[in-house]
Amino acid sequence: MTSFKEFAKACKVIEGTPGSLDMTALVAELLVKVTPEELPVVTHFVMGEIFPAWSSEEIGVGAGILYSALAKSAGLSVADIKEIVRETGDIGETAVKALKKVSSGQATFSSFMEDSSDLSILEVYERFQAISKTSGKGSQTSKMKNLQYLFNSASSEEVGYIARISVEELRIGVGEGIARDAISKAFDVPSDEIERAFMLTNDLGLVAVTAREGGRDAVQSLGLELNRPIRMMLAQVTPDFDIALSDLGTAAVEWKFDGARVQIHKEGDSITLFSRRLENITDSLPDVVEAVRENIDAESAILDGEAVAIDENGRPRAFQDILKRFRRKYDVQSTAREIPLILNLFDIMYLNGEELLDLPLVERRAKLEGCVRSGDKIRVDTQYITDDLDKIMVIYNEALKAGHEGVMIKNPQSPYSPGKRGKNWLKKKPVMETLDLVVIGAEWGYGRRTSFLGSYALACHDPDTGRFLPVGRVATGFSDEQLAELTDMFSDLIVTEAGTEVEIKPEVIFEVAFEEIQKSVNYDSGYALRFPRLVNVRSDKSIEDVETIGRLEEMYLVQRERN
Repeated sequence: MTSFKEFAKACKVIEGTPGSLDMTALVAELLVKVTPEELPVVTHFVMGEIFPAWSSEEIGVGAGILYSALAKSAGLSVADIKEIVRETGDIGETAVKALKKVSSGQATFSSFMEDSSDLSILEVYERFQAISKTSGKGSQTSKMKNLQYLFNSASSEEVGYIARISVEELRIGVGEGIARDAISKAFDVPSDEIERAFMLTNDLGLVAVTAREGGRDAVQSLGLELNRPIRMMLAQVTPDFDIALSDLGTAAVEWKFDGARVQIHKEGDSITLFSRRLENITDSLPDVVEAVRENIDAESAILDGEAVAIDENGRPRAFQDILKRFRRKYDVQSTAREIPLILNLFDIMYLNGEELLDLPLVERRAKLEGCVRSGDKIRVDTQYITDDLDKIMVIYNEALKAGHEGVMIKNPQSPYSPGKRGKNWLKKKPVMETLDLVVIGAEWGYGRRTSFLGSYALACHDPDTGRFLPVGRVATGFSDEQLAELTDMFSDLIVTEAGTEVEIKPEVIFEVAFEEIQKSVNYDSGYALRFPRLVNVRSDKSIEDVETIGRLEEMYLVQRERN
């Protein structure tokens, strides 16, 4: 059994290591060292997460609960903790500093004061599991008591990392890319095969255990599993149709619906729905569940589609109306009547025990059409195979006239590539270019907006290190009503505060329009957005959908060529 202190020591070394190759080697060394039972836990911990992305388990610890637990453990007030947070700017350093103030006369904290700890990695994980299972009345008290136990049992080397992991912000620079390569190095399995297994399972912990126990053959055997969502295939923007056709030749053209992505898993009469964020949204969409049950002729299937909210004239409603359906937990039936949905299906990845990912799109399409009875609530969207630019323009204009976003242009021979964004799927929209960026900070407003968070710091993602790199701030495109909603949403995601500035746990995605991308020495990304404005809060998207630094670099170069 490995102590949590050993994990903390490893994290400290990794955190102080600048090069990604050296970091990868250190993570690989850690993965080899722990027991098979500890391996999946450590794989997630080292990336700053507790449970796999697809899991319904959530720890649910915000700044309020964490501050209160630290205050009680240290014998300080919450105000004292906030003051230390302002000084350090880091919740891990805050935990260490606060608990060092504990009087040596307090017997309950003697283990901390003596710097000895018997905490194991699995014990820390089990406490986090216990926290995730608490709900209802008294749940906050229970969460705090479990955190207090960990803080009171930990050494000074450990408390900072426990605090950081509890809010899933480890900050040692290990993202999916380094974790993937570390598993490859530790267990001698090619990195691309680790990557594919991850995309199919959404669980690097499972992939690590499989690689350790069965090597390359076992990793290759990992595949789709009903009721465990896979990463959805993604599209990249094409600047114009000429470029798209020159890349693809003949294209499969479909409407790009103004809706929200849904992944459907059918196993007999059991239907499970997942959002683009891979959250289980089955209970929120009973009408979609019923439509799938009645109109999909398959014993088992995994399908991809877009749910569109429609008005009384059959036109798409505002995107925020769709999110009301996805988020709804109460009065679901009445909301379903108020905001009806149509499910437009466009792909199938699994059918009656057969994985279809590697089949060409045209063959998957034939299987999709063969098992769906299209009707008022569910349908296979129309697809046109063409190399005629004029015909594509007609389809594009028809989609816009119907109130949708534009068109998808796909390679008819392409496989379904989970989690991949590339030239096999392209999208064309007429609106100003937009980026999906994560909010990492905000600033309290002034004047009549003093009580609102009114300016939001945005970041892109470096997939190799897991870091979020700032690209600027957005402060336009908000109504007072929306600012009030956002302030409430972000209240549980605030990590630290210093004056009017707050640091926010990277979780909420803003779709932001902008005039151009500029080079900038003011931001770690090296880029800044000119005249950014909020288009949408993309509650349907997750951290995996945040634009990468590579994407910004590509867009900047294309922009330069145009100008």
